[in-house]
Amino acid sequence: MAQNSAMSDQLINTLRDTVVAMVRRDGPDLSARQLGVFLTCYLQDGAHTVRGLAAALNVSKPAITRALDRLGELDLARRKVDPMDRRSVLVQRTLKGAAYLRELRSIMNEAAGAPAATRGTKVVREERATRRAG
Repeated sequence: MAQNSAMSDQLINTLRDTVVAMVRRDGPDLSARQLGVFLTCYLQDGAHTVRGLAAALNVSKPAITRALDRLGELDLARRKVDPMDRRSVLVQRTLKGAAYLRELRSIMNEAAGAPAATRGTKVVREERATRRAG
C-alpha cells in the first residue's frame, strides 16, 4: 500500500512538472479534454472517428468536435470525411502533431528524470524566479 502511494505521488509530481513546463513554454496550451483526444489519436493505433473518440473517452460527440476544432486550429490533427462512409469523419495525424508528441515525451522524460526530492524544490525555485522577474 505504501509503495502504491509513493508511486502515485511520483506520477502526480511528474504530471504536475510536465503540465507546468507545457504552460511555461511557447506553444499550444491544450485543455485536459483536448490533450485526451490528442493522445488517444496519436497513441492508439487504427483509424479514429468522432463517434469512436466519443465512445472511447465517454464524452459527447459535440465535446469531441470542439476539441478537434482546437486541435485543427493548431494543426495538431485534422478531420476528413471517410471515403467509405460519407457519414463518418476520420481524424488524421499531422506532422506538427507528431512533433508536439515528441516534445511532450521529452518534457515528461525530463520531469520524470529529476530526483523526486528535488523535483518540487526546482519548480518552487523557478516559480520564485519568475515572480521576481515579472
